[in-house]
Amino acid sequence: MDKTALRMLRTPSGDVAVSGATLADVAKVAGVSPITVSRALNQPHLVRPNTVAKVQAAVQQTGYVKNMTAGALAGSRSRLVSLVLPTIATPIFADMVQAASDHLTAAGYQVMLGLSSYEAWREEVLVETILNRRPDGVILTGSLHTDGTRRRLQAAQVPVVEAWDLTPSPVDMMVGFSHEEVGHAIALHLAARGYRRIGILAVQDPRAARRTQGLQAGLARLGMAAATEQLMPLPSTFGTGRDGMRHLLAQCPDLDVIVCSSDTLAHGVLTEAISRKLEVPGRLAVLGFGDLNFATHTYPPLSTVRVDGANIGRLAAQAILDRVDGKEVPTLTDTGFQLIQRGST
Repeated sequence: MDKTALRMLRTPSGDVAVSGATLADVAKVAGVSPITVSRALNQPHLVRPNTVAKVQAAVQQTGYVKNMTAGALAGSRSRLVSLVLPTIATPIFADMVQAASDHLTAAGYQVMLGLSSYEAWREEVLVETILNRRPDGVILTGSLHTDGTRRRLQAAQVPVVEAWDLTPSPVDMMVGFSHEEVGHAIALHLAARGYRRIGILAVQDPRAARRTQGLQAGLARLGMAAATEQLMPLPSTFGTGRDGMRHLLAQCPDLDVIVCSSDTLAHGVLTEAISRKLEVPGRLAVLGFGDLNFATHTYPPLSTVRVDGANIGRLAAQAILDRVDGKEVPTLTDTGFQLIQRGST
């Protein structure tokens, strides 16, 4: 039996068993043209759903594997977008990742995830590796990068979105919010609620540091005393919240509110307060950040700052898609934030 006959061998069930399947093989099994197969795989939103389903079934039957390198060389598209996060140890970025991935997948792209562990040098190594894969776009978390990272991204001439932040000097495009403004808003909120002895519990995250700076600056403008700060090691966990509260109260036992850099830390603070029989908010108020899905279910319900991670993810993904298609995209997109008043303050 020759190689061609072997490639097109049919199984007893009528399915096609193909060795080294090609796009033409998929087209034959699906009963459509090779152009339709290519469009269904690369731009499924432009093809009828039943046709996409037929093509996907044919891909499964033939075992066809798409040659991404050849596609990138022929069409200058890799259909790959990289998303770099500091960590997946905290759920705060989950909505952004899911929304960006869903949006890009629907447009025929795949997402490659990289983790920088909050280290700028790790991000630089990641970016170099990512750019070697010739992605159609890169989404980064935050705006703090090494000079080497910035140079590589600018030289690569691919669309770049810095998400979860807002500064006047982005690498390319930016979708997010001002951490300094979050801090200012918290200062106003605490002052309006009558809190004066303020503690800040944060982990070693540069964005959390900027919220702390904004809060301290806001307190100063209001003529209030500076907040007592307790900085904890990463990651931001429930246990870190409990430990951090112990350190804060050892420094300043008469605090009347603790502002946390994440809802996860704040949940730990609430639990530690209960263990000490400290009434919340009567004796000690607690404020978080992120409005994670458990924030309304703590006891008492957690006051926090809500940021729309899903919206950030969708807008970042769409910015990449629009730029790839040659459309005009705003340099800065401010998604804002909302301070949510609940029972803990």
